[in-house]
Amino acid sequence: MAERIRPKTLDDYISQQHLVGKKGVLTNLIKQGVIPSLIFWGPPGIGKTTLANIIATESKRPFYTLSAVSSGVKDVREVIEKAKKGGGLFTAKNPILFIDEIHRFSKSQQDSLLGAVEKGWVTLIGATTENPSFEVIPALLSRCQVYILNSFDKNDLIALLHRAINKDEFLSNKKITLKETDALLQVSGGDARKLLNIFELLVSDDDEIEITNKLVLEKIQKNIVRYDKTGEQHYDIISAFIKSIRGSDPNGAVYWLARMIEGGENVKFIARRLLIAASEDIGNANPTALILANNTFQAVAVLGNPESRIILSQCAVYLANSPKSNASYLAINNALDLVQKTGDLSVPIHLRNAPTKLMKDLNYGKDYKYSHDYAQSFVAQEFLPKEISGQQFFVPGNNPRETAMRLFLKTRWKDKYGY
Repeated sequence: MAERIRPKTLDDYISQQHLVGKKGVLTNLIKQGVIPSLIFWGPPGIGKTTLANIIATESKRPFYTLSAVSSGVKDVREVIEKAKKGGGLFTAKNPILFIDEIHRFSKSQQDSLLGAVEKGWVTLIGATTENPSFEVIPALLSRCQVYILNSFDKNDLIALLHRAINKDEFLSNKKITLKETDALLQVSGGDARKLLNIFELLVSDDDEIEITNKLVLEKIQKNIVRYDKTGEQHYDIISAFIKSIRGSDPNGAVYWLARMIEGGENVKFIARRLLIAASEDIGNANPTALILANNTFQAVAVLGNPESRIILSQCAVYLANSPKSNASYLAINNALDLVQKTGDLSVPIHLRNAPTKLMKDLNYGKDYKYSHDYAQSFVAQEFLPKEISGQQFFVPGNNPRETAMRLFLKTRWKDKYGY
């Protein structure tokens, strides 16, 4: 059913108004007839493939598609050759080459796309559930505009259900009442494709049916896993994994790690989350955690499966057993919040660089005090714009290392920052 009611035009497309609304950036590009190479980044089942199809249709371009799961370099080159014969160079009729799950392409496979994109033989649209900064090679990424597709909200998902009831050739002949939808939406995990597939199973046997939470749980709950290989579980299990580490429970961490490994999760995806946790949840309470997490990422990239499970387990257990602090995480969030509120405050004159005579004549850097010229390599001076002098962003955590930092800062800065 997800295929049968797939939207064909922007007017039928639900959600992503920041991209395809009346003032959306993609709407304007389509109207102008100029479509750059794009990468759509977002969770499964939110319309990345559908949007690529609509762009091709509304811009009247030939459309070629490949799946990174099943295609190799040979397949890429064959499609590019077809595309070269089917369109012009850098015109509104450039063929679109859509690659689903582009993050699964190896470096050599991505390299094989570069020439075609650079020379205008194709306009590339890639879809990925992973951060393209990590999974797409820099040379290709620099030639594409990255757009984030947001998860569907409750209203979007209910609108999809009503669309299915009214538009689907089979469901439109049935009498379907949506009395309760909470359980149905929860089971789908925000994945539109999964939602529609589950909905079709629920209503397939009866011509008249009332959807309730009880009905959904009775018919679907036992089979949730079979529909959840790339959707809700992917995000829920990694969430449980990180929260186990944050909660200092190595047993929970190893269990959820095992669930991900058994489910075929990408080991680099797991290792990246360990890197984030090492800084966000442990930070300077144990700086070695970040070093180990970084080494873990490098090791699993070299080893792959099945040996990576050992490295990942070692790192997860170490992080779970480390003292915790989110002080650095909060510090940068506090600073970013203030920057957004106060804007472009001037750099104090004594901190400015003075590479030219004119800048020196303007007293750039004149009153700067070189810390190493003073006892203990410290001298009190102002390092913030005068408008926010004394503002505290970093608050040391309650652990041995950051307690030592607090004492260090108190000794240097006295009461200026409240240490």
